Amino acid sequence: MQFDQLKRRAFITLLCAAAACPLAARAQQSAQRAKIGVLYPGLASALPARIAALRDALQAVGYREPDNVEFVVRSTGGDPTRIIPVAVELVERKVDVILAASLPAVNAARSATTTTPIVALDLESDPVNSGLIASLSRPGGQVTGIFFDFPDFSKKWLQLLKEAIPKLSTIAVLWDPATGPVQIKGVETAAEELKVKVEIMDVPGISNLDDSIFAASGKGVDAILMLSSAVIGANAEYLAGLTLGLRLPAVTIFPEFARRGGLMAYGVNPLNLFRQSAPIVAKVLRGSKPSEVPAELPTKFELVVNIKTAKRLGIVFPTSILLRADEVIE
Repeated sequence: MQFDQLKRRAFITLLCAAAACPLAARAQQSAQRAKIGVLYPGLASALPARIAALRDALQAVGYREPDNVEFVVRSTGGDPTRIIPVAVELVERKVDVILAASLPAVNAARSATTTTPIVALDLESDPVNSGLIASLSRPGGQVTGIFFDFPDFSKKWLQLLKEAIPKLSTIAVLWDPATGPVQIKGVETAAEELKVKVEIMDVPGISNLDDSIFAASGKGVDAILMLSSAVIGANAEYLAGLTLGLRLPAVTIFPEFARRGGLMAYGVNPLNLFRQSAPIVAKVLRGSKPSEVPAELPTKFELVVNIKTAKRLGIVFPTSILLRADEVIE
């Protein structure tokens, strides 16, 4: 009888151990899973498509959710006062890398940690002159990533507006001061060269968008240029409808703006940036130091023009623009 009891106890012990194995395996897998923190200063509604692009690109380089990677995604909802607390929260979650979308996000991440690697998606600054990195090939510090280091682009936006609106004399420029001075200085230089008067409208957060655009309309400007900012990029459809409703020809860096009904856009698709960042993030997760991972420039630029919107605004796109366009919305 005692022998049978011993066998029964041994069987129960083995059974319990077997039942615990999946739980233990899942716990071990969770412990080994890399954590990617995503810091986004725009609206949360813009994030699913961006995260999907990142997720797909990471899968192609060996990181599949939930097998070996976990996303910790945080948005400020366009409120600039939340950016630092949200960055601190990501650090407290012990993420292995922070993907910081925009210069304000990069700066907030740097203020929150001096050790967690940061991969920047920065369309707004001169990364070398601002001290973010030492050089593209050897960043030399805590930050690497993708940078839009093309100061002449400001001139291209104004030239496009001038071609579409030959009598252009005054433009309003929507600018998020947190993105730094590089963009606005480029616009001012280009405007002086093209003899266009500039009205600068500060847009520090999403709550300022309407007031700035209505104020621009009240000043009687001929057109509006919206500079790179997560506040602008996350509101493409809304801004397209608002500028069209006010009969304000508008251009921005985000192609989705023209696809959603804005007049035109020339620049970088944020989804492509998130895809392009995946190999950089993967290198960091595999142990490479950001200081040794070369930073990159965007690989693709799109000129998108909306003929339907142009007609409603009484604008006829010249052939010179239509021939250069990557996409024409009719």
